[in-house]
Amino acid sequence: MAPVFADPDEVRRRLDEVGYLVDEGMAAALFFALALGQPLLLEGEPGVGKTTAAKALARALDTPLIRLQCYEGLTASEALYEWNHQRQLLAIRLAEARHDHLSDADLFTAEFLLERPILRAVRHRGPRPPVLLIDEIDRADDEFEALLFEFLGEASVTIPELGTFTAERPPIVVLTSNRSRDLHDALRRRCLYHWIDFPSPERAAEILRRSVPAANEPLIRSATEFIGRIRRFDLDKAPGMAETIDWVAALSAVGATELVREDVVRTLSAIAKTPDDRETILAALDEPTTSRGNP
Repeated sequence: MAPVFADPDEVRRRLDEVGYLVDEGMAAALFFALALGQPLLLEGEPGVGKTTAAKALARALDTPLIRLQCYEGLTASEALYEWNHQRQLLAIRLAEARHDHLSDADLFTAEFLLERPILRAVRHRGPRPPVLLIDEIDRADDEFEALLFEFLGEASVTIPELGTFTAERPPIVVLTSNRSRDLHDALRRRCLYHWIDFPSPERAAEILRRSVPAANEPLIRSATEFIGRIRRFDLDKAPGMAETIDWVAALSAVGATELVREDVVRTLSAIAKTPDDRETILAALDEPTTSRGNP
């Protein structure tokens, strides 16, 4: 199959067309993931755009996005497949009514199979493979990672009763992690890797212009500078780009055209996610750098 993108520059252009701005490193990571057919592991602080990257890639390629949201206790039946027990029970009762007997081979067939995200991605049929987003893999248990090894290495899922299903076209796999725990080396070896940092002030401002068109230029400029300043503090949760967009949207909603202390306090819930962070940010407003009421 011909390459999806000619080079990283085309990746940047196509993602830009769907409203997602990437830097050179991110464009290269996505390009090589698609060109080499390997999963891509994206790590970074919450809110830097890891999940959005997979969504934007699916839009740019005009292909389905299949999302698996990870959490503690996630099992194979929720991620790979499970059997439709209600339908199996109904089949047994109907057979009994006809005085027939169903064997295990009759009950464990594709007819009774429920596809979960990973198997659905493997069995997808279409002009392009889907984008499979395995979101926040660090929230799942260590044991769940081992369930992914066959799929990540071979784009296949084995069901003991039915055999091995292998994708006609391997899905485009994007895994995200907030680094709440260390991932297994075996998982990392199966993936390309990219760390997403907070965007530069210039790129952050451009993202805000697109995401909050109601905000004027002075507000965008001062908000970007203020977020960059408070990220240097020891916050429990430094505001990412997602929180920054929400904050500037909230400022615009209250009619702010420049950053003043009163409006920052009114909209603080968009960027301060813990009581300690709220106190830290409020203290930053009262630092000597404040002049004439402006943060």
